[in-house]
Amino acid sequence: MGESANGERRVSGPRLFAIVGPFQSGKTTLLECLLTRAGALARQGSVRDGSSVGDSSAEARAHAASVEANIASVEYLGDRFTFIDLPGSVEFAHEARNVLPLCDAAIVVCEADERKLPALRTILHEIEELGIPRILFLNKIDQADLRIRESLAMLQPASRTPLLLRQIPIWQNGIVTGFIDLALERAFVYREHAPSEVVDVPAGELPREKQERYTMLERLADYDDALMEELISDIEPPRDQIFDDLTHDLREGLVAPVLIGSAEAGHGVTRLLKAMRHEAPGISRLRDRLGLAGDGPALAHAIKTIHTAHGGKLSLARVLRGGFSDGAMVKSAKGEDRVSGLSRMMGLAGSKQGKVEEGDCIAFGRLDHVATGDTFGDAKAGAPAAAFAAIAPPQPAHCIALHVKDRKDEVRLAAAIAKLADEDPSLSFVQDQEAGELRLFGQGEMHLRVALERLAARFGVSVESHKPGVGYRETIRHPVSVRGRHKKQSGGHGQFGDVALDVAPLPRGEGFIFSETVHGGAVPRNYFGAIEEGCKDALEKGPLGFPVVDVSATLTDGSYHSVDSSDMAFRTAARIGVSEALGKAGPVLLEPILSVAISTPSEALSRITAIVSGRRGQILGYDGRPGWEGWDVLNALIPEAEMDGLIVELRSATAGVGSFTKEFDHLAEMVGKTAEAIVAHHNGTKVPAH
Repeated sequence: MGESANGERRVSGPRLFAIVGPFQSGKTTLLECLLTRAGALARQGSVRDGSSVGDSSAEARAHAASVEANIASVEYLGDRFTFIDLPGSVEFAHEARNVLPLCDAAIVVCEADERKLPALRTILHEIEELGIPRILFLNKIDQADLRIRESLAMLQPASRTPLLLRQIPIWQNGIVTGFIDLALERAFVYREHAPSEVVDVPAGELPREKQERYTMLERLADYDDALMEELISDIEPPRDQIFDDLTHDLREGLVAPVLIGSAEAGHGVTRLLKAMRHEAPGISRLRDRLGLAGDGPALAHAIKTIHTAHGGKLSLARVLRGGFSDGAMVKSAKGEDRVSGLSRMMGLAGSKQGKVEEGDCIAFGRLDHVATGDTFGDAKAGAPAAAFAAIAPPQPAHCIALHVKDRKDEVRLAAAIAKLADEDPSLSFVQDQEAGELRLFGQGEMHLRVALERLAARFGVSVESHKPGVGYRETIRHPVSVRGRHKKQSGGHGQFGDVALDVAPLPRGEGFIFSETVHGGAVPRNYFGAIEEGCKDALEKGPLGFPVVDVSATLTDGSYHSVDSSDMAFRTAARIGVSEALGKAGPVLLEPILSVAISTPSEALSRITAIVSGRRGQILGYDGRPGWEGWDVLNALIPEAEMDGLIVELRSATAGVGSFTKEFDHLAEMVGKTAEAIVAHHNGTKVPAH
């Protein structure tokens, strides 16, 4: 295709396409169909029976859902396409955040289902923010209950960009039997798992075809004055001009074309492939979007890390400039590596390559200094600057505490989770010393369940999980004066320390403050540091069994022995004194309260309010979510003890799209039976009877 009036042409060279869409919209089935139609597969596999290229991991097949990005490369009519099928569940959305910025275009798989509109809106919003050209594939058209215009009207609120209908279905006895391409002005009759057959536009469909085609041209004319003049003058525009406009408007993100079909039956897929081939931009447009020069040393960016059982670490990367060869030295900001194998991926299988060109998406072997999100290049040119700003993983939404079934697996557990977090940075692992717990953080219940399944299946580490502990604290209500004395004689030098302390409560959030008002050298100054440390020792576990906060200790008096006094003796005396004081000063339990900001579609706000209230939450107010029409952010204070499982409830109430961020706000007093039960449970005692 030559240069068009808009300066657009069909590009050559490898291209990368993301396949995105709501949960269970048919993305993996579409990938399978695209691969089959392009000739990469002899027969289309099925997600249902576990024979698809995508969702080939044991975890994906066990849950019948995508739980990681699936990659497949194919040659089609002389062009190389790599498709990345991205999970639809919000719990695995971070997979997409590292992939999408490097894609030339996105295929958004959707259906006319109101329940999935919130998820579609979330996906489209992210793509729109990144400026990625997108084509909507309206799937399951053979199961449609609505007319195409009704479907389009339902879908349009999810997109900030006008949806441009490119095809209309042909109905026969209430069944969709084919479609009319409005740009080509041709009709196609569906054939099961085969390219559609070209036929004349049925006479009864001509008026509808003319009307819908004119609507499409009107939209294109919004961005093409010459076309607008032709329409006003009732001049039929040349077909090449229409395709030039379609190409230009897609690449500029002015419209989101809508094609129809059925991935399950293989309907409409050839037209989708040809639209991507002719109209989607290539690597030069991506470099422009990223602000990268076209000239310069070889450059690539890692979009996913895979740890294989036998091949070691693979870094799936998009080659942004130049080319790479097997055995070449590459460098990132973290260090230098030698490429140990280049593989073009087809699901979990890889085909070895000697070299790769710009635009390709390829797996680099054993790049130890390259993590997901890193830019690397020719080592001779030094470490390159990042292709774009690092994408921070989202704040964890769910947490479980782990313990290994076999103690000898503890070291292996840490190493295995490190590899899982390398593959999926939205997982994190913390050893909480205070609670004595290993904690795994992630984006939801399913996200963490899949992580545990991978631990067992891939690394042979079996763990048990339970609800993590809460960071309770305690403080005191009244000031107390005490004497702490430590005296011990056991041959030779003894131990002697004697302190008088005033212990008092502090305002919430003040922590611990130590001071002294000793006069006349009753306690030598060189022991003050040891006395402060002794006070802190006593605060590690108060009379209720929790760390003590917001307390002051003032050294007012004491005595010492010129021979037997020591730092250790005074530290012990201070610990004894403060421990006694805490028990007398009205100890009270404190629970952590979190400030929580919940993002939700506006229609679910009342349900979210009820959920927060049911968790002892205090509603602070709500406001519109910036940049998200039809969304709100609810601000609330919620006890940490009530956060477990919150994300599960939120997602249930918001069709899977609700999310939240949280941060510690303050500690609040707890009294009564609830506090007594917490203390009793923590200390392994019975709740006192009332």
